[in-house]
Amino acid sequence: MIRGLMTDEEWEIIAPFLTTASSRGGRPPANHRRVLDGTLWICRSGAPWRDLPQVFGDWNSVWRQFRRWCVSGVCDILLQGLADSGGELDALQMIDSTIVRAHRCAAGGKGGNQSQALGRSRGGFTTKINVRSNAVGLPIGVVLSEAEAHDVTAYGELMEQRDSDPGAMLADKGYDSDAIRHDLQDRGAAPAIPTKSNRKVQRSVSKPLYALRSRIECFIGHLKEQRRIATRYDKTASSFLGFVSLGCIRLWIRFVHRASARPYRTTRHRRARFRRVPRVGVEFR
Repeated sequence: MIRGLMTDEEWEIIAPFLTTASSRGGRPPANHRRVLDGTLWICRSGAPWRDLPQVFGDWNSVWRQFRRWCVSGVCDILLQGLADSGGELDALQMIDSTIVRAHRCAAGGKGGNQSQALGRSRGGFTTKINVRSNAVGLPIGVVLSEAEAHDVTAYGELMEQRDSDPGAMLADKGYDSDAIRHDLQDRGAAPAIPTKSNRKVQRSVSKPLYALRSRIECFIGHLKEQRRIATRYDKTASSFLGFVSLGCIRLWIRFVHRASARPYRTTRHRRARFRRVPRVGVEFR
């Protein structure tokens, strides 16, 4: 018995994005659920493609279908569709990044390592995953970059991925940049970003509000439980980003199911829960 297979509820959400026939014609899609289960098994276990259990079919067929999904951008479309279901959760957003160690087999991609978001640091080959999330820490944008690249360099691409301006943006000191602060203010958002110690003008951030940034850190921890994401083995950035997107999608779907299965709460419970949520605001000095 193989653990971690998709449930019927999960497949019901994903199926419309994968089972649509191609406009170029050809054979109709068949058994995409088995192919996706095999891809998720690779993502979770971190095993090489050739070690894929036979129950999922020929490993080369599963790999080639996964590559088609990566090139066509299906995972990005599905992730944005799930992000659209967040609604008011986009009022508070967060950005953060994490560095992933790359195996030596990930080097040598077409166009050079930098074109495949693969950098070099003291620890060897590394890749940085830049994440933009909503109020509960679920991703609404993902960008890859070289690990030695500064966090600020990925901000513009993260904001372009989704046209949803926040009411407040949480980030750590790595994003303390005048350009980012001005851009957020132009968007009508309050930058909840602590200033570096060498700044002449120090700005304080509401501690209860800044404490919510732990949600995006918890999400990154859950995401890196997928061993194919915790360590990069893929030569191409598109393949690695495909695994990252699949990990994000599965966490999103689990949240949607938990939210739909949550029992009805009385007005007293809702008021008590509302009192525990800090106000979205930033104090400046």
